[in-house]
Amino acid sequence: MFTIDKIIKIFKQELKDLYPISEINSFIEITLNFYLNFSKTDIFTKSDFLTQIADYKLINNVIERLKNNEPIQYILGQTEFYGLKFKVNKNVLIPRQETEELVDWIIKDNSEILNPQILDIGTGSGCIAVSLSKHLNNSNIDAIDISEEALNQAFENSKINNLKINPVKQDILNFEKSNYKFPKYDIIVSNPPYVRISEKKLMHKNVLNFEPNLALFVDDNNALIFYEKILEFAEKHLKLNGKLYFEINEHYGNEAVTLLEKFNFINIILRKDINGRNRMICGQIG
Repeated sequence: MFTIDKIIKIFKQELKDLYPISEINSFIEITLNFYLNFSKTDIFTKSDFLTQIADYKLINNVIERLKNNEPIQYILGQTEFYGLKFKVNKNVLIPRQETEELVDWIIKDNSEILNPQILDIGTGSGCIAVSLSKHLNNSNIDAIDISEEALNQAFENSKINNLKINPVKQDILNFEKSNYKFPKYDIIVSNPPYVRISEKKLMHKNVLNFEPNLALFVDDNNALIFYEKILEFAEKHLKLNGKLYFEINEHYGNEAVTLLEKFNFINIILRKDINGRNRMICGQIG
């Protein structure tokens, strides 16, 4: 058996050459909370607490997997997004902070709409759809994805949070061939693949080796393919004055604005994330 103090020292010693200390401290907090239900305060006040052998083995397994650059969210099988718990696995992207910012914008922008009809395109874990279901009252949300595994995960996450979404398997690049009767929507939102293949060399191993490439990358020569196709879809399926929200590649802010203008969207807003990067855009159908 090991004390909490000893476990913390093992974490720091084993990971010191791989991660910054701030990230290691975060791993410690997340892991001890997950397995021992320890709060941040408990970690300091119960440093002499003796763990059971079974618990230590689980914690040590986390350390070993972190040494292989596996994301902590996949190791534990869950993460938090916009105050809600989400299960995640290798079939879905790990929700990011900038996506939380996008969700927050949508909620604050549309809180007055009664019974909003919403479409989330490329739902993945369902983090956007489920969060909107929680905070936009009486919303009716379709969540589409090309991946059956992702849709199953999104549906499970809706049930975990006692919320309702309607998962639909659909390739948005071929929406014209769909058998699903898409209604008219008040809000369409998408965080589609937007990382150029040439940007792979800039990415960390924990993303490249573990997160689904299908949900991440687009060809450099056709980097806006998903945006163009979603805009084609939105022309037909947004209500008058309905709004479209995208998360975008920070390098394509101006191109995204031009694209929305091409499809006759109005009241276009290009918005920066907390780090000052162009990461989201909204337009309204006129």
